[in-house]
Amino acid sequence: MKIRFLGTAAAEGFPAVFCNCEYCKNVRLLGGGEFRTRSQVLIDGALSVDYPPEAYANSLKFGVELGKLKYILATHSHMDHFYAHDFILRGYKYASVDQPVLHIYGNKEVEKVFCECTAREMKPQVAPNIVFHTLKPYMCLQVGEYKVLTIPAMHSKTENCLLYYIENSGKGYLHLYDTGGLEDKTFKFLVENRAFAQTVAIDCTFADHSAGEGARHMGISEVMSIKQRLMESGVTDENTKIIITHFSHNSNPVRARLAELEKRYNVIAAYDGFEIEI
Repeated sequence: MKIRFLGTAAAEGFPAVFCNCEYCKNVRLLGGGEFRTRSQVLIDGALSVDYPPEAYANSLKFGVELGKLKYILATHSHMDHFYAHDFILRGYKYASVDQPVLHIYGNKEVEKVFCECTAREMKPQVAPNIVFHTLKPYMCLQVGEYKVLTIPAMHSKTENCLLYYIENSGKGYLHLYDTGGLEDKTFKFLVENRAFAQTVAIDCTFADHSAGEGARHMGISEVMSIKQRLMESGVTDENTKIIITHFSHNSNPVRARLAELEKRYNVIAAYDGFEIEI
């Protein structure tokens, strides 16, 4: 599995879209290698976890052909993770695509956002080319060549936000974004379904700051707690790569600063364009 981190910021991006704080002013001076866009992970060029507003721009920047996407797994309906307006352009006179059908998977709120955002402009020639599949937590399903497990995120009281375990040919990737932790049942579910992850990407929105009680995101101390529980459950081992990502501008996630976390905690800090193969 080839995993590419096309976007590694929290909802506001870095520099934040409307922000003029010292961190954002500084990163604008440092330039593009430090910029972070909203979250998107691409697997084998075929499966995208989330689809942010920058998906098109990042496809140009990193040489990604979005017409080859077969599957999108949406974690939840928030704009930075699911920007549905682009899908009206997948066909008709707008595009000749390699994949006849794009399959989108997500919860009921994601489906609702998809319908709302495409209602005004969706052409009847495009609509049959996109199939939506409604998901809920604790499902095991086959998405083309991928085994997918859905687990609940601790993120929103208004929808069942999802996290994903994705496996192909015995290689496993665990996607833990936009969550304040994992409930106990999650570890049991992963074990019962024989999940083993060579790579785990974990929400580290607050970087070296603690998230605090009841938070919807995590910092490095919470990441370390999750790492320990995954190892104790046998879902990972000492060779599993732990990747921290989804950084807020408030944590000043410049690469030199994050390098200190990498060294101290034996993790990898993703950046836009970062790639890993398992």
